[in-house]
Amino acid sequence: MPRKPATPPHAPLAERLRPQSLGEVVGQQQLLGEGMPLRIAFESGQPHSCILWGPPGTGKTTIARLMADAFDAQFITISAVLGGVKDIREAVDLAEKARDGLEQRRTIVFVDEVHRFNKSQQDAFLPHVESGLFTFIGATTENPSFEVNSALLSRAAVYVLQPLSEQDLATIIGKAQAIGAVPPLEDAARDRLVAYADGDARRLLNTLETLAVAAASEQLGEVTDAWLLKVLGERMRRYDKGGEQFYDTISALHKSVRGSDPDAALYWLVRMLDGGADPRYMARRMIRMAAEDIGLADPRALRLALDAAEVYERLGTPEGELALAECIVYLAIAPKSNAVYKAYNAARAFVKQDGTRPVPMHLRNAPTKLMKDLDYGKGYRYAHDEEGGFAAGETYLPDGMAPPGFYQPVERGLELRIADKLRELRQRNTQAGGTEE
Repeated sequence: MPRKPATPPHAPLAERLRPQSLGEVVGQQQLLGEGMPLRIAFESGQPHSCILWGPPGTGKTTIARLMADAFDAQFITISAVLGGVKDIREAVDLAEKARDGLEQRRTIVFVDEVHRFNKSQQDAFLPHVESGLFTFIGATTENPSFEVNSALLSRAAVYVLQPLSEQDLATIIGKAQAIGAVPPLEDAARDRLVAYADGDARRLLNTLETLAVAAASEQLGEVTDAWLLKVLGERMRRYDKGGEQFYDTISALHKSVRGSDPDAALYWLVRMLDGGADPRYMARRMIRMAAEDIGLADPRALRLALDAAEVYERLGTPEGELALAECIVYLAIAPKSNAVYKAYNAARAFVKQDGTRPVPMHLRNAPTKLMKDLDYGKGYRYAHDEEGGFAAGETYLPDGMAPPGFYQPVERGLELRIADKLRELRQRNTQAGGTEE
């Protein structure tokens, strides 16, 4: 298809650089490369309804527009943030006119932020998708499994878009420079812009536009990193994501939780969120803290960390960040234990250097008569039938293996009770003449 007329020079940079063909798309090669799903869909000549799921600035709108171009279809855009059932009705009318007109054109209805539509609004698309009046394309940053009606989801393929790589973002900067929209950049300045964009092409392009205006006003020949920080310092944030300062800050947060200082933990959490850290990343770190530094001293901590992550997924920014703050305070004040963490590492190290010991016969499963005849499972004592639900004197390690003592509970929190329980069980094993574990 011939390239569309050039976009006016005063148009936003994102429009001037918007790809006019699949070959011009930067990134998403897992979908658009040769032999990949969306490439095959384009080449088939038959459009189909789909959901484009991915972070902001990854090309969802661009792909939808290219699909309309590829199939010479009427392209209708609806914003789920601003639109409603009235907009859907208007789209239906336009689609009927295109279908019944002299050219008998197809129609693609693109719904941006489709997860913002409620159930009844999403249901309004169903009869028209089923009848083939138009092809439905939804774009969402949220998991469609939770946010898109199952009936609509079952009629649409789901394509997952990934954040753009650093190389992809650098390519976009090069394209902007090729049309004279951005002045020359010092390597360090280019790297900072790429890091700040964090996989989001739209954020990068908007920043480049602001940068170009500021550079032109000062008649700057080259944009240096120092000048970039001076002019766009607040946007560039207070640490480099992925750089040394980023890891220093997350280290400070983790150590504040481990050190049971809720004020310090809150401070570093807010510093990172204010600095542009992905709250989902912060939630993942909290889950790790709960497992590594609290463990069985307070098993509720792990559940609370998982709940906080889920709350953020449901509410987003800024409402969901309160759940992260609640979680980080709880983690800081919870009793601490790294006993399971140490036990796991010790077990891994032991298994790595040890041989492959056979499973003792009494512990083997015996689902067939032959296996029973070979004494699989012979002598196994079913713990639930024993006094107190514990088979005193029974052994569960490989034959000849001394008790390694991987797990040593600390005298804090719930592990106080766990330690007492283990001492009692070991005493019963000793009295029964078994191996103390």
